[in-house]
Amino acid sequence: MPTPPTTPIPTTAYSDHRLQNGLRLIVAEDHLAPVVAVNVWYAVGSKHEQPGKTGFAHLFEHVMFQGSRHVAKAEHIALVQAAGGTMNGTTWLDRTNYFETMPSHQLDLALWLEADRMATLLDALSQENLDNQREVVKNEKRWSYDNRPYGTWQEKLQAHLYPPEHPYHHSTIGSMEDLDAASIEDVSEFFRTYYAPNNAVLSVVGDVDTPEVLRSVERYFGAIPANPSIPPLGDLSLPPTLGGEIREVVYDRVPLPRIYLGFRAPVYGDRRLDALEIAGQILAGGKGSRLHRRLVRDERIANDVALFTLGFTGGASILAGWATVRPGVTVERVEAALHEETERLAVEPVSADELARAFALIEADELAALQRVEERADRLSMYATLFDDPGIINEMLARYLAVTQEAILEVAAATFRPDNRLVLTYLPEIAPADSGAVDTDTDEGADADTESDEEVAA
Repeated sequence: MPTPPTTPIPTTAYSDHRLQNGLRLIVAEDHLAPVVAVNVWYAVGSKHEQPGKTGFAHLFEHVMFQGSRHVAKAEHIALVQAAGGTMNGTTWLDRTNYFETMPSHQLDLALWLEADRMATLLDALSQENLDNQREVVKNEKRWSYDNRPYGTWQEKLQAHLYPPEHPYHHSTIGSMEDLDAASIEDVSEFFRTYYAPNNAVLSVVGDVDTPEVLRSVERYFGAIPANPSIPPLGDLSLPPTLGGEIREVVYDRVPLPRIYLGFRAPVYGDRRLDALEIAGQILAGGKGSRLHRRLVRDERIANDVALFTLGFTGGASILAGWATVRPGVTVERVEAALHEETERLAVEPVSADELARAFALIEADELAALQRVEERADRLSMYATLFDDPGIINEMLARYLAVTQEAILEVAAATFRPDNRLVLTYLPEIAPADSGAVDTDTDEGADADTESDEEVAA
C-alpha cells in the first residue's frame, strides 16, 4: 500500500447561519485578494419535474436572467459585468445554481440582485419572455445535442441506466413538447414551489467581514417568505446493477466510430464512489493511464479515451466513458480492449505506483480547485444542499487519499460487470432503410428505453 502524499491538506473555515425564513447562509472569509464569490444553490433540478412538465428547471435557469421587479431584462448580467464581475447559472439533475464573482466592495450588488429575483421574478415573467426563452432552449438543444456529432450520447446513456419511472431517466434539457405545452401558470407554480429561501443555500466566500455579510443578507433576503409545503421526492432507490447488458447502435453524422460505456455506480457521498473515482484515474487519467497507454499509445487502435463518474444522490450514480476508434480499426477490437481493461481492474490489484499516481492527480486537481473562491463557494453550497454538511469540503481530499487497493478491487468487481453494462456505439453510416435509425439489442431483464443529458449553462 503506497503512502499518501504528505502535503498538508488546507481547510476552509466557515460560519453557518439560518435566517428565520429558512435561508441557509455560509460565509468563509479569505482576505488574500479583494474578490468575493456569491453562490446560490436551489434544491431543484430535473429530478423534481413531473411527467409532462420536463425541462422546467433548465428553463428557469434562463428565465432567471430575464428580469425581476427592480431589474430589467438582461440587466442582471449588465450590472455584474459593469462592476467588474462575472456570473452564470447551471442546471443539473439534483440542483440549479447561480453565481457571481465580484470585487469585494461590490458584494451588496450581487446579494441584492440574487434577492430581487428570488423574491420578485414573477413580476417580470411575461408570455413574451416565456416564449423567447423557450426558443433559446430549443436552439440550445439543436446546437448541443441534435446537430453536434455524438451529441445525443448522454441523453441515451441516462435513459438506459435509469428506468422510465425514475426522475433521472429524462434529460435536464427536457422535452420540447413539454416546454411548448407549458403555460405561464405552469411555470409560475414551479417557481413558487421551489424558488423559496428555505429551499436555498447561499454561500459567500472571499474578502468579506462575516458580521457585515450577515447584516446585508438579512436586509436583502430576510423578508422573503418561505414555502412550507415543498413536495418531498418519492423513493428513488434502484437495484445496484442493470440486470443485463444493454446495447444500442446509433447511425449518425459522425466522423469516426465511437464506443461509449455506461455503468450504474454507487450514489454520490458513498465512499465506494470515492474508490471508483480513483479507479477512473488509473484507467483513464491522462497519458500514463492504462487505457491511454494500451489503446492510444501502444496498440494505436483509438484516437482518444475517457472515463469519469457523474455523481447523483438519488438511487445510483453513473460511471461512463468512451473511445474513438482509429481509422482502419474494427469497432469490435476497441470494444474488446475496453472490456478487458475494465474487468481486469476487478480481479487484479492495482500496483502501488499506479495508486500513488492516481493520488497525485487527485491531489493536484483538488488543491488547484480549492484555491479559487468561486469553487469553494460552490462546494460549500453543494455539500450543504445535498448532504446538510458543508464541512465535507474539508474531508473529501483525505477520503480520496484513504482509498485502498482492496476498495478498488471491491467496487470494480461490483461495477464492471457484463450485467451492469451499457454499450452505445456510434457509426458514421446511414442506417438501412428497413431497419430504422437505431438497432437495440438487450439482454433479458435489462431496460431498453432511451434518453439522457449533460450540464447546461445560461
